[in-house]
Amino acid sequence: MMRVLVPARLRKAVRTWFDSRYISIADHRQDIRDALWEVQTLRREMATLQGEVERLRTARPPVVDKAKIDDTHRLAQETAKALDGVLQNEVLVWQAIDDLRGDGPGAVVGSSDDGGSGRREGS
Repeated sequence: MMRVLVPARLRKAVRTWFDSRYISIADHRQDIRDALWEVQTLRREMATLQGEVERLRTARPPVVDKAKIDDTHRLAQETAKALDGVLQNEVLVWQAIDDLRGDGPGAVVGSSDDGGSGRREGS
């Protein structure tokens, strides 16, 4: 190997150029440590998730209570019927309000005072 005398400014410029293009050994080692730490963290998380999956696979299925299901279905049917009755009563109330205003059958529905479309009832 041959040594050559190089001016300090040129040596500094070359080192700066190399440093800007390449990562230092210390930075490289730190990156490797960080990557190893990430891999170990992911390994622990995977082990935890695999344990959770195994626990869920071996868990007992929930007990189905037929009486509770039938009761829930009955209550849903009763609620639907009651809600239908409420909606029908609301229609009757609005029809009564329209009659009290003096808007009889054939009157304009949705006139300008209530922001409607202005169409004729029954059309």
